[in-house]
Amino acid sequence: MSVSIRLRREGTTNSPYYKIVVADSRSPRDGKFIEIIGNYDPKKAAQNANIDLSRVDYWISKGAQPSETVGSIINRSRKAAAVA
Repeated sequence: MSVSIRLRREGTTNSPYYKIVVADSRSPRDGKFIEIIGNYDPKKAAQNANIDLSRVDYWISKGAQPSETVGSIINRSRKAAAVA
């Protein structure tokens, strides 16, 4: 089973809100997932993502592959945590 860290869309039309989930790569975008590790709101300015970096590190150590978008969110969160 190949595992990925990706976005799961929620919210209404024109008001997207995403949860960052760990899921089997074969499951559909809004389908079954293993664990919710954060959220992302693209409509907010500045600090628009909350993510549990310890869980990200755990899943990456187990072989999970983050999507391109989630990878950039993780990098931004790591930089913000280093500054704080």
